[in-house]
Amino acid sequence: MSDSGTTVVDERSRAPLWAVASATFFGIGRIRPGPGTWGSAVTVLLWYAACRELTPNLRTPVAIALVILVTIVGIPAATRVARAYGKKDPQFVVIDEVAGQLIALIAVPVAWKTFLAGFILFRAFDITKPPPVRRLEKLPEGTGIVLDDVAAGLYALVVMQLLLRSGLMK
Repeated sequence: MSDSGTTVVDERSRAPLWAVASATFFGIGRIRPGPGTWGSAVTVLLWYAACRELTPNLRTPVAIALVILVTIVGIPAATRVARAYGKKDPQFVVIDEVAGQLIALIAVPVAWKTFLAGFILFRAFDITKPPPVRRLEKLPEGTGIVLDDVAAGLYALVVMQLLLRSGLMK
């Protein structure tokens, strides 16, 4: 109870379970240190497992569909969690890394070298935030949280495809 007689509600209780589960990628965002790196690493491992079950002609469309789904769910989830915790971009929100990391792995051959390169490229672009990635961070709430990582994933995708097409990576 507050002095005015009203019940004080903890802000965290206002984030629905679906938003917390989605935004933290089912708790992966709570792993320390480097929750963003953990979010990316788990995404790579899960996508690798999924790729082993998918036929090659389904991998790219499924990856694109997953990116769209994760982004559509991730933006409102990140918004709700950021509001509830009173932070612009809480470190434990890693759904953005999931989206960006998946983008980096679109149309990449299923091999440890390409997945490792995709992981490193995405993390590098996510951390350094080259223009205009940093500007996207300034978009409001979950939109800014997620879209800067989507852009970092697009940078990683372009570099990865250039490496594959040039023959520098197989």
